[in-house]
Amino acid sequence: MVQYTGVNHLAMVTGDMDATVRFWRDLLGMRLVVGLGHPGYRHYFFELTGQDMIAFFEWDGVEPLPEKDHGVPVRGPVAFDHLSLGVASDEDLWQLKDRMEAAGIWVSEVVDHGFIRSIYAFDPNGIPIEFSAAEPNVDIRRYPAMTDLQPTKTAQEGANPVAGVWPEVKSPTPQDERVAYEGEGAAVIAEVKRRMAEEE
Repeated sequence: MVQYTGVNHLAMVTGDMDATVRFWRDLLGMRLVVGLGHPGYRHYFFELTGQDMIAFFEWDGVEPLPEKDHGVPVRGPVAFDHLSLGVASDEDLWQLKDRMEAAGIWVSEVVDHGFIRSIYAFDPNGIPIEFSAAEPNVDIRRYPAMTDLQPTKTAQEGANPVAGVWPEVKSPTPQDERVAYEGEGAAVIAEVKRRMAEEE
């Protein structure tokens, strides 16, 4: 079974990287750890945790999303509702709420969902963001909860992956054919090595 380590990165889009950096790095306090780019294109990565990042592409002509409240139903093509970022405690929620209000950014009241408490806001690109602090006495990973009054047939099979639903791999890719094609990482690797050498 594959061992997941978290969300390596979520890739969002902006038309104003400076406003995005100001919000994610300077207001929310996330380090800007990678910046790729050339004329007409940028791709910046912000550190959420030791394993997780959020990234933004910047392309000419991109406009902010029209504001859509978190969880409000929509019709038609849609793939994304909102992004929820975990924080360690209720204290973190209140600090974020106070910082955003001081910056003149709309932020909701704290909402208690039972297993998490959350606040809601929007980034400069119109991306709906939730910040969530887990309720320490409600362990949904140990005790998954299904309270849907009409759960789907597949969901009724339980929380754990069901074996045999998908075909088994019969011909794994041989080691000598496992080739990674070069992206834009050479410049990043060179910069990381340069900075590592400076520390020696």
